[in-house]
Amino acid sequence: MEDYEVILNAIMAHLNPEAVKTEDVIPVGISNRHIHLSQAAVDKLFGCGYQLTKLKDLSQPGQYACKECVTICGPKGVIEKVRILGPVRTETQVEILQSDTFKLGVKGFLRLSGDLADTPGITIIGPNGSFEIPFGVIVAKRHIHMLPSDATRFGVDDGAVVSIEFEGERGGILNNVVIRVTANSGLECHIDTEEANALGIKPGTKIKIRK
Repeated sequence: MEDYEVILNAIMAHLNPEAVKTEDVIPVGISNRHIHLSQAAVDKLFGCGYQLTKLKDLSQPGQYACKECVTICGPKGVIEKVRILGPVRTETQVEILQSDTFKLGVKGFLRLSGDLADTPGITIIGPNGSFEIPFGVIVAKRHIHMLPSDATRFGVDDGAVVSIEFEGERGGILNNVVIRVTANSGLECHIDTEEANALGIKPGTKIKIRK
């Protein structure tokens, strides 16, 4: 199937180069601080057997924003109304912004989602109680989600580190962007709100990969 798509793209590029040219761009998704909870955390924060309420679907298949929010509490301060993303995970993971590390009093470990070893812990407060995690707080690395067929089209592999280029009044290049290839991905580049605000990037902005 992937070979077929590569051949088809090559034919389309020969017949109509301008039409295929737009396929070289990737949409940008902008993430604010958020949290992924384990069921054990949900039970402690909201009550035993509680089921999170879907608010809206996200760009990645099967993932969604929940109606519920929590408060996170570090050694130096708290941040309220941190959005929960579903579904529940095996491990609780808190994704914060770099500036949040100063308010909370925790170190900002730059990691990909799921890479939680040796990261700081934090206390999470919900309407039914609190839940303390010994690790799981990260600042997310910028990354691009894509299917295997997308990786073939862009000439990249899972785990590859690339640069991205975008246009606009504050256009420029961001380095150290990690490629994440799975069989259940929506094509999208993820950066956080601080990166987006600093560079004038808006949701839906299109970027190009530079290797």
